[in-house]
Amino acid sequence: MRVRVEQTALPGIGVRHDLVTTSGRRLGVVTHRNGRRDLVLYDPDDPDSCTADIPLTDDEAEALADILGASLMLGQLSGLRQQAAGLLTEQVSIPAGSRYVGRPLGDTQTRTRTGASIVAVLREREVIASPDPTFRFEAGDVVVVVGTRQGLDGVTAILAEADPDG
Repeated sequence: MRVRVEQTALPGIGVRHDLVTTSGRRLGVVTHRNGRRDLVLYDPDDPDSCTADIPLTDDEAEALADILGASLMLGQLSGLRQQAAGLLTEQVSIPAGSRYVGRPLGDTQTRTRTGASIVAVLREREVIASPDPTFRFEAGDVVVVVGTRQGLDGVTAILAEADPDG
């Protein structure tokens, strides 16, 4: 189901984007001409009355978008897992001592070696969806993997391989 987002020009202020949730709550984002953003929650009994106005810095707006994007992506992967028998998703952390810290994803050859696919990397507050083979891992990255149980275990083992120089 598609969610309808309404855009309203606010002369002299900026633009407001509103949506109505399936539970009937109305919320929105006001983007001011100066770049400031406010998250607004409307009164359920009076859709023209605001019950909460939360100013967001650029970093806070970006973090909120990342959180919503990551949870949506992981939820979609979870739904896919339920539809495909034997297909699992798992999050695997890259330890500081991994031989792949600072190296590109392509060096792991995980798909070739295990049949499992790395579909995203979570780094701090950022979601890197569909990282390409040149993507370089950092210690603490959380890799989202899709595959069979055997494939996921294989990826976990590969990423845990110790750096022979470290």
